[in-house]
Amino acid sequence: MFNKEFWNSSASKLKSVKYIALMGVFIALKIVASKLYFPVSENLKVGFGFILLAIESSILGPVAGALSAIITDNLGFFLGGGGVYFAGYTLTPVLACFVWSCFLYKQKITVVKIVIAKLINSLFVNVVVGSLWSSMLYGKGYIFYFTKSFIKNSLLFPIEVILLVIVFNALAPVLKRYKLIDSTNTFPIPWF
Repeated sequence: MFNKEFWNSSASKLKSVKYIALMGVFIALKIVASKLYFPVSENLKVGFGFILLAIESSILGPVAGALSAIITDNLGFFLGGGGVYFAGYTLTPVLACFVWSCFLYKQKITVVKIVIAKLINSLFVNVVVGSLWSSMLYGKGYIFYFTKSFIKNSLLFPIEVILLVIVFNALAPVLKRYKLIDSTNTFPIPWF
């Protein structure tokens, strides 16, 4: 995963019209998905963008996926994101893309890998990093945001994992047929 080929393979997607077009589709879908959410509090919301990010990361990998995340966040903000611009919030989906890519890009997709990647994204990226950005932006203490985010992410974790497994089981055969994901994948997605 941390070899040169892993990174070069993802970077090479930026030279392919097919993958650039696919990236554009994902950017558009993620911007639309970012507008469809349920607000929980001033800085917490429940949405479905994580599904698109996981699928995109499994196809594009860390380099192309990170670029897509940066473009999505900035374009989404300038098209009416609301609030103040904060670069930390751009880093969050880049980190999430990296985590998803480490577990799903050019690899056999399994339920355990989805669970571990989602756990890292929920606890580290969303709770630890997201709480840091919120405390810097909104002025309340880090523990305040950490607690709210931890409760929200803990409650949603099993639901989000189930949704991811369902979506990957539905889409993976098509993604495999078009050679967008690793050819060793079998369906339904195995546990290990």
